[in-house]
Amino acid sequence: MSWKKSDKLMSTIKHYANFPATGVSLRQMVQFGEKPSTGTLFRASQFLAEELPIRLAHRVQELANLPDGLNEMPSVKKVLDWYAQSFEEITTLPRPELGRDVRERLMKSSKAGKGAAWLSEATPNPSIEEGQYNSLTGVPQDGNNNGWAKKYHATRRYFAMVDDSGDWPPDLQLYNQRFAQTLHKIKRRHDSVVTTMAQGILEYKRKRQRMQIDNNIQSFLDRFYMSRIGIRMLIGQHIALTDQSHYRDPSYVGIICTKTFVKDLAQEAIENARFVCEDHYGLFEAPKIQLVCSPNLNFMYVPGHLSHMLFETLKNSLRAVVETHGQDKEEFPVTKVIVAEGKEDITIKISDEGGGIPRSAIPLVWTYMYTTVDRTPNLDPDFDKSDFKAPMAGFGYGLPISRLYARYFGGDLKLISMEGYGTDVYLHLNRLSSSSEPLQ
Repeated sequence: MSWKKSDKLMSTIKHYANFPATGVSLRQMVQFGEKPSTGTLFRASQFLAEELPIRLAHRVQELANLPDGLNEMPSVKKVLDWYAQSFEEITTLPRPELGRDVRERLMKSSKAGKGAAWLSEATPNPSIEEGQYNSLTGVPQDGNNNGWAKKYHATRRYFAMVDDSGDWPPDLQLYNQRFAQTLHKIKRRHDSVVTTMAQGILEYKRKRQRMQIDNNIQSFLDRFYMSRIGIRMLIGQHIALTDQSHYRDPSYVGIICTKTFVKDLAQEAIENARFVCEDHYGLFEAPKIQLVCSPNLNFMYVPGHLSHMLFETLKNSLRAVVETHGQDKEEFPVTKVIVAEGKEDITIKISDEGGGIPRSAIPLVWTYMYTTVDRTPNLDPDFDKSDFKAPMAGFGYGLPISRLYARYFGGDLKLISMEGYGTDVYLHLNRLSSSSEPLQ
């Protein structure tokens, strides 16, 4: 029995889309500690039960209003339905009935962490101009609604240390489990959003006989994918925190690692990229990559994000080197990865001698689907469900999506090219990690 969206659901979604999303910083996410209690998790579940529907609603509205017939493409409609269904699942999950004493205790912050009970406020994100990734469906400006949205907004917190001196009713624990299971289902449903959306853009390009997509669609995709990173981060973090009551690694809080060792991650990304390159070109040995990085350099980050960015940029470098020098070359030039530690940023520079990119083509590097229609692989429905194992050639999504991952936590990705020689990619990662998510 396939799921159908009702008019009632769509009007609820429309209502939720009027509220602004609430930004959360890496530092705020990490203050849950290694072993969050039932009460603290319940507060976080409550925050997400309000926050996620707002974010999902913004996306549904934007997908429904896409211009030029893009909203009519079968794959785009499919993505819209996934988001609407996930919205419905979160908003219809029954909340536990709580006695007054439990409610009061949940609202009181813990005595233990005086001062630490309220989270340090998120600071503006240095990589984002104000409003750069905002939805076009802004908050309505009519007097009544907007004031209410602001007031309502101020009372919502992602995290508060709850007074955990006593036991919690079993209902709370049960709700936490049920909520985490729902999130798990939603995360799985959305696994192939990037590739399905890519398929939708292809359908549109074929129908419209276009090679490139225009700026409106480009900035829509930036907002859409950036928002997806945020939604997946909050969901992934919450699922991991819920599971953490069973097993623990002291350096992890959810999916955030407080001691992310850059050298180990870079080494692993290098091996993976070289393996994919050998496989793709049928090489006996991929071009070599030299890594310069202090073995003790570590900082707080999401290892999954960093691995993804490194893997994608290295793959691009290796492809350029092999295609510039020819597959049968005896000895390829070495690509260098240099990691530097500053007070504010950790910067990773990837320098290849892959022939570079003409300056006029640099803006195209950041566009989605930078591939010609005839060369574009058809995405079969089972194509690679996770975003993290894309094939060597890919769909030209590697760099723009990696840049969104970098910007999500206040970093950036820049590219400097010397045509006729090679390209340097600079990956800046923000150490301070109090900068807020760039919200859609």
